Amino acid sequence: MTDDDRTTESDFRELVTMAPAELERWLETDESRSVGQSDGGESVGHRSGRRIVEILRTRKADLTDADRAHMRKVIGYIRRHSAQRPSGDVRETPWRYSLMNWGHDPLH
Repeated sequence: MTDDDRTTESDFRELVTMAPAELERWLETDESRSVGQSDGGESVGHRSGRRIVEILRTRKADLTDADRAHMRKVIGYIRRHSAQRPSGDVRETPWRYSLMNWGHDPLH
C-alpha cells in the first residue's frame, strides 16, 4: 500500500462521519432522495452513498483501486461542499442533506 493510499483511507474515515447503518437509514428517507443532481433517476450523491456503505463494510485489506478512487471522489466532494456552508441553522437544509448522502453529517 502506498502513502497516497494510506492518506486516502485516513481522510475518508475522518470525513465520512456516518456509520454504515446510519447512512443506510438516511438513504431511505424522502429528504435524502430530494437533493442532488439527477438524470431522472437516482441522484449522483444517493448512488455514492450506497457505494460508501459498501466501502465502510469492506476490510482495509480488501479495498480495491476502484474503492480508493471512489474514496478520493467522496473526499473531494465533502471538502468542496463543506466550504460552501450557508449561514444560519443548517439542520434541515438541502446543503446538509447533500453532504449526508455522501456520508458526512456536518452536525456530528
